[in-house]
Amino acid sequence: MEILIKAGQFLLSLSFLIVLHELGHFIPARLFKTRVEKFFLFFDVKGALFQRKIGETVYGIGWLPLGGYVKIAGMIDESMDKEQMAKPPQPWEFRSKPAWQRLIIMLGGVTVNLILGVLIYAMVLFVWGDRDLRIDRLPYGLSFVEPLQEAGFQNDDVVISLQGEPVQRLDDFRSVVFGTQVTKATVIRNGFEQELTFQTELGQVLLNNAEALPKGTSPINVNLPAIVDKVSPGSGAEAAGLQSGDQILSVAGIATPYFQSVVKALAQFKGQDGVSIGVRHNALNQNVDRIATPLPTDAELEYLSAAVDQDGKLGFFPVSYEELGVFEFEEQQFGPIEALAGGAEKATTTLTGYVSSLRFLFRPGGSKQLGGFITLGSIFSPEWNWESFWNITALLSIILAFMNLLPIPALDGGHVMFLLYEMISGRKPGEKFMEYSQLAGLLFILALMALANGNDLWKWVSGQW
Repeated sequence: MEILIKAGQFLLSLSFLIVLHELGHFIPARLFKTRVEKFFLFFDVKGALFQRKIGETVYGIGWLPLGGYVKIAGMIDESMDKEQMAKPPQPWEFRSKPAWQRLIIMLGGVTVNLILGVLIYAMVLFVWGDRDLRIDRLPYGLSFVEPLQEAGFQNDDVVISLQGEPVQRLDDFRSVVFGTQVTKATVIRNGFEQELTFQTELGQVLLNNAEALPKGTSPINVNLPAIVDKVSPGSGAEAAGLQSGDQILSVAGIATPYFQSVVKALAQFKGQDGVSIGVRHNALNQNVDRIATPLPTDAELEYLSAAVDQDGKLGFFPVSYEELGVFEFEEQQFGPIEALAGGAEKATTTLTGYVSSLRFLFRPGGSKQLGGFITLGSIFSPEWNWESFWNITALLSIILAFMNLLPIPALDGGHVMFLLYEMISGRKPGEKFMEYSQLAGLLFILALMALANGNDLWKWVSGQW
């Protein structure tokens, strides 16, 4: 069910973005009286799921969900319609229009995606506001993956800045690490502020160890005591007698003060019965400091014998940050104008951070981090959450705008590059040159997609998903 929910969100988001992107080309083309022969969601290679001609345009849905397109008359595009291009130019064709009109038509899709990213972020801020857990004021600190511990972090550290940039939210950590060359950090360790320096920038540290990290691992996690909120019916937790309010403090003798340490410990006993689980009852009634401190003796613990399933889970949901009542959140509500300004700021930050992170693609191991459709689908929530859905859709819209603007033939940016050359030099590139460039661009894009989706398949086959 989780896979279906993620796939459904991804397909809906992708369809929404493709249709609006292509409308960005379609609308100015029609305004400039340019004939649009086809408008398709997905590709109709050897047939379509649905198509209908309205006026001079065929609207349809293809069966191959790799994108979408509008076929504009008199334009050398992915259709490679050489027969049409061999005929004399007609007034309604793209090639007959002034260069400035053709430029506006080609920039329409990217423009829509950028504006859409801003508007979606603004809508999210207006409807849901902004509520973030402050990780610079954590009662129990953070836990770090082993590569970050080897770099200098210690579990229970509270990170307050990276490379001089304040870190207040979980998203801040990732955006700064991959958007900036981070070689120093400030943390609070054992109640004292401490400066850390790293020989290798943190983004590269994570890149170098990406394949060794377990599936779905986040570089950092907020330490949250493993106190049971709900037990899943029919689970190993229910059979063992685990109850709401119990705190898990050990797994097979391994100390587990926090939920992440419970997850890590259980992963060692996948599919095993009779695993000893040390619990303290009524943990929510305990002092906050004692909640996070494993007991040195067995005095207050009861040991349960539990079966761990094949995924390394007992079958319980932990008490959330909000329910525990000791975590600090930062909340802000937005009016229409403030939301629009906040949306523009968030879109700008997203774009600059994404562009900056692309530098890792040109470093050792960087190409292995390219992800295809499985990677994109995996970032959606396992439960249908509209706030999360729209935030991810805004992110994808910004990424789509940037990728389409790259000066690669067959992308919008390639057409823009040739149009700018024409406007500056006063000469059109030859049609044969345009055809060969389009073909080369298509082959490059297909190779890139094969690499990205090949990486996804390899991760799936090798158990990294």
